[in-house]
Amino acid sequence: MNARAEVDEKLEAKPPVPAEALGGDLIPLSDPDITLDDIAAVEAVLRSSRLSSGPVMEAFEAAFAAYLGRKYAVAAPSGTMGLLLALAAYEIGPGDEVIASPHSFRETVHAIALAGAKPVFADIDYWSGVIASGKIEALITDKTRAIVASNTNGHPAQWADLRDIATKHRLVLLEDSTEAIGSKYKGALVGTFGDASVFDFSQPGPLVCGEGGMVVTDDIDVAVAMRRFRAHRPSERASVVVGSSAPYQAAMSDMSAALGLAQLRRLEEILEKRKLIEHYYFKHVKSFEGIKDPFIGPEVDEVHWFLYVVHLGTRFSKSSRDSIVEDLLVEKVEAAAYSNPLHTQRRYFDYGYRRGSFLVAEKVSDRAVAMPFHVHLQERQIAFIVQTMKEASINVGAGAAIY
Repeated sequence: MNARAEVDEKLEAKPPVPAEALGGDLIPLSDPDITLDDIAAVEAVLRSSRLSSGPVMEAFEAAFAAYLGRKYAVAAPSGTMGLLLALAAYEIGPGDEVIASPHSFRETVHAIALAGAKPVFADIDYWSGVIASGKIEALITDKTRAIVASNTNGHPAQWADLRDIATKHRLVLLEDSTEAIGSKYKGALVGTFGDASVFDFSQPGPLVCGEGGMVVTDDIDVAVAMRRFRAHRPSERASVVVGSSAPYQAAMSDMSAALGLAQLRRLEEILEKRKLIEHYYFKHVKSFEGIKDPFIGPEVDEVHWFLYVVHLGTRFSKSSRDSIVEDLLVEKVEAAAYSNPLHTQRRYFDYGYRRGSFLVAEKVSDRAVAMPFHVHLQERQIAFIVQTMKEASINVGAGAAIY
């Protein structure tokens, strides 16, 4: 009998217990896995003469590029800023269009609008939640410069199809991996499919360094341009060439980099711990009528979920989903709506988008609940969370059809 089976057998007969009995505190949506080694890495920087971006940031960049097998990595303060640097490096801005998904880590895709380009949204695949590759070509115009495809909630996008489309139409293919570190598609890690690929290291991801991001690429010109737009080193201030561009002052501090580097070194351990939590969730939610289990596409080898997201049946509504989230909070369980589609947000009304523009994204997002997902959860807590969700659903749509 393997270790997981032994744990399951020992806990099988124990009923779910309320949050009060498990310590009385809120069960948080995320809780980083921080060790004494992580703390020591940050302390070493604090005791050094350099806190701002410096040798530790450069070491983190080199280690992250090596992890993915990419040639260059450029650290940034966030995934949003990382994508903004990539767009600047490709000279994408006012007058250009970029195709993206409305159902994603919205803070990252905001970079398209911040760059001055027009985001052109394409609807998503119902099962995986990623941008539907078959809906992209109809949106391409002579103004289209790039596709930004997200590995949504850890599930890899349809990269083979996306690469074919990008090559055919001579578009830049940008990969948003802010939610998917460690996931694999056709044997390759996410972060290896885009001309440039963006990661984010804020909560609730598995690799957390407070706030931070990374962009990887194999194109030296793009890497140099991103570094030029990121910040100027003191030694470069007199350079006529470097002085021709205005940087965003968007470097990562050595303190953040130290934590990120320490976590990268044990990333596989963190991901394996999260897999055990995923196993416990699946065990308890599979008997919940009206819940669609997380889907994994046929060309996907491995998914490391960003959050454990459950999808309520079609007889549930957005308001009933919100009621379930509120009921969970009453029981000291932090949950959240996974996505509020970008096209329904006021910022994007100026582009002509309204509710009803992308029915699949709306159907999925209206019924998606993000549950607590981190390595410090116990199985009895997960059993309590799922049981509480079941009870909350009774008044708002019990027995709903799964799909």
